[in-house]
Amino acid sequence: MLETLLTRLDTWFPAPLRELFLTSLGETAVMVGLSGLVGAFIGIPLGVLLRLTDHGGVLQNLAFNRAVGGVVNAVRSTPFIILLVAIIPFTRWITGSSIGTAAAVVPLTIAAAPFIARLVEASLREVDAGLIEAAQAMGATTPQIVFKVLLPEAVPGIVAGLTITLVSLTGYSAMAGAIGGGGLGDLGIRYGYQRFLPEVMLAVVLILIVFVQAVQSAGDALVRRLNHR
Repeated sequence: MLETLLTRLDTWFPAPLRELFLTSLGETAVMVGLSGLVGAFIGIPLGVLLRLTDHGGVLQNLAFNRAVGGVVNAVRSTPFIILLVAIIPFTRWITGSSIGTAAAVVPLTIAAAPFIARLVEASLREVDAGLIEAAQAMGATTPQIVFKVLLPEAVPGIVAGLTITLVSLTGYSAMAGAIGGGGLGDLGIRYGYQRFLPEVMLAVVLILIVFVQAVQSAGDALVRRLNHR
């Protein structure tokens, strides 16, 4: 029974194809990880800025907040496939190419940053206003309030938001792969769809499910560890 199954698997997935699966999985991990990392570097400060300048914020400036929020909402409301195509000249200018894993990271990062910003802003809203007022009463500066009150209290929510972002980026990376971005999406389209190999398409879907489950489980475990409430 086991030998028969292994024989069938070897027939369906010969060695060159197995190597492609490993390479594609690595490309997907790079796209998701790198765009999530760069997106966090942009999105977290942006989310903090949105919270500080909102109504009742430490640096309340509603005009500035609405302007920045409008840009964030505009990017978030743009379907990823349209964003992917619309910024091809910018992607080519940054990476020197409009296809490949490196090129896919650019639109993925642009899609991730505003999404993370809004999630961070929502997490910061959950911080008890009394803690901020107490810090202000003790003469804390704005940087001190941000780094010693807001961010430490909001860490579990921010990590949960980053987990959601990485899961979303996994789906976006498959979409990017469909138009030359590489990764599992590219493998599924080229071999599963264009070459009529349904077993390859099924394998790609199963790998993506396992990948997402692993990311979600790791994120949930980290949130539970960080949550001190």
